[in-house]
Amino acid sequence: MFKGFKDFLLRGNVVELAVAVVIGAAFTALVSQFTASFLEPLIALVGGGGLEGGTFIINGQVFDWAAFVNAVITFVITAAVVYFLVVLPLNKLMERRKRGEEAGPAEPTQVELLVEIRDLLRAQQGAGPGRDPSGPGTTTLPGQL
Repeated sequence: MFKGFKDFLLRGNVVELAVAVVIGAAFTALVSQFTASFLEPLIALVGGGGLEGGTFIINGQVFDWAAFVNAVITFVITAAVVYFLVVLPLNKLMERRKRGEEAGPAEPTQVELLVEIRDLLRAQQGAGPGRDPSGPGTTTLPGQL
């Protein structure tokens, strides 16, 4: 059961999609709070402190450069963690598979495919798959046992 689940996860872009949706959303919230709680006050201090720290005003328009710096830091931290904890290990696993160190997803044998085709044909004819007493992969003709 776990082998099939592993094969499913490592097929195509399933892992990339899961990373983008689940980890990206959850971790971005964590990093956003970190930057708002710790880095924003530090940037405001560097920018002059107080309520106006991290901003400048030109002709009555307020430019909040500290918010932009916070967003950049949030993006860089999130991208780095996702890369080092998910993408890099997945790439190493795929390299090992290409070299043959780890087996890839198991493909069905010809016998299994033929048995599946036979069962589908029987189901279409209304007979149902039934049990073949001669074993998998063999054909029992009507009148034979």
